[in-house]
Amino acid sequence: MTKEEIIKLRNHGEVTKVQFKERVTRDNKYDVSCEMVALSNSRGGMIVIGIDDKTGHINPLSYMEVQETTNLLGSLASEGVVPQILLEIENVQVEGGVVVLANIKQGKNKPYRDSKGVVWIKQGADKRKVFDNADLISMLMENGQMHPDSMPVNGTCIKDLDENTLRDYLLSRFRGEFERQQLSVTELKHRSLHDITDIISQTPEGILKNNGLITADGTLTLAALVLMGKNPQRWLPAFTARCVSFIGNSIGGTEFRDKSGSDADGNALHLYNYIISFLTRNLRQKQVEMDFNSQGELEISIASLSEIVTNAILHRSYVIEAPLRVFIFDNRVEIHSPGLLPEGVSVESIKHGASVPRNGLLFNHGVNLLPYTGAGSGIIRALKFTPDISFENNEVLKEFVITIKRKTAPSVQEVHQDTHQDMHQEAHQESNQVGNQVSNQVSNQVNRSKPQLTKAQKDIVNFCSIPRTAKEILDRLGVSYQYKNRKRHVQTLLDMGVLEMTNPEKPNDKNQKYRKVISKK
Repeated sequence: MTKEEIIKLRNHGEVTKVQFKERVTRDNKYDVSCEMVALSNSRGGMIVIGIDDKTGHINPLSYMEVQETTNLLGSLASEGVVPQILLEIENVQVEGGVVVLANIKQGKNKPYRDSKGVVWIKQGADKRKVFDNADLISMLMENGQMHPDSMPVNGTCIKDLDENTLRDYLLSRFRGEFERQQLSVTELKHRSLHDITDIISQTPEGILKNNGLITADGTLTLAALVLMGKNPQRWLPAFTARCVSFIGNSIGGTEFRDKSGSDADGNALHLYNYIISFLTRNLRQKQVEMDFNSQGELEISIASLSEIVTNAILHRSYVIEAPLRVFIFDNRVEIHSPGLLPEGVSVESIKHGASVPRNGLLFNHGVNLLPYTGAGSGIIRALKFTPDISFENNEVLKEFVITIKRKTAPSVQEVHQDTHQDMHQEAHQESNQVGNQVSNQVSNQVNRSKPQLTKAQKDIVNFCSIPRTAKEILDRLGVSYQYKNRKRHVQTLLDMGVLEMTNPEKPNDKNQKYRKVISKK
């Protein structure tokens, strides 16, 4: 670090990761060791010795003071912090002497304590003692010493699971087994839970115990209750969502278009469906095709919303007693998930596919109920369909915030202007219709022989240079795998003659794929 950088640090003042001390002496060494503990238990930082924390005045150390200070800091790191930590000391030459920097990394053996056994953490530019068990559990979680989703929820048993959700979980979990027995999963959805467990020759309780979702004495784990519970809020009141659609762009607004009630309560699958429903009914539909009667698409890709909501449910902290919060403003959508990113994960790294699941059981078994791959690619997929997404690790509020910008709706004046232009254009076309009738007929013939594709359709045709399934095509478009979407997006391209089936003799074959039609010259 240079002298100029030291001055910049001083000018910015004390922050969460930077603390000033004019001197470290035997009188204030306990306070300095507490600062080391707080930084180690938080995200790390540095203590700058040679700057007055009250005035910001730089008072450099002499050569003798530097030797005494570095020795004292080393002693505090080994004796004043339990377990001991390693320091990186840097001396920066400034006018009149030296400023000493004590760099402290985020600890890997949390929680750290001072010599009196007190645990400290950072709170803004200051520090505070830890009395709340939730803070201690969070530290143990970061070290991998505790997994809240695997903890038993006292007073629960398998009867507290929702039978329909449990059936869906088993059908997905053992899909391969059913297919090997040539059984249709779709048809099995209408069979009883007893019939399904007979086929796989295991009891539901035995399956859940083998997978760590139920303890040996039959108590549900938090993961089982969250994923499949009838009413998990009875034991976990904070596991819910609070959704508000504001009029305006301020979270302090008092006018709402829509907001959630107690109907948000339920298990993870219910919560996912509830949030997606809230978003889709409050976001605008945009027209993407010229046909007035064509179905509009959501202003924010449903594929992006699906990935973000799923991540918020599975990766939130279940130690922090706070609900998921979903806010829709006129210019943005915000999704607030309790808990910071796990240790070793940054905002930049998740954009490139970094995945360190906070809740291992939820992550591993949620794939059987929620729409995600379980491969850590959710954020990448969300950014692919909606690039204008920002992420914030809010250390003050202890939450991870995802913000998606909305495109401002056109003003009334713009709508009137567009309508006037459309009417003028229609009138102009009508006046020329008779004179250009023959030309139009020729043009129409050309258009029929060479279909006019939208940008999205051209992308799909190129995508199908390698044969693709209907699901792969709809996934690329970011729409759900439903009959109406297959008809609209796949069948339309078949009718236009730009895609063809790989097995046209069996159009309903489950292995059917579609490929680009190569024009013959």
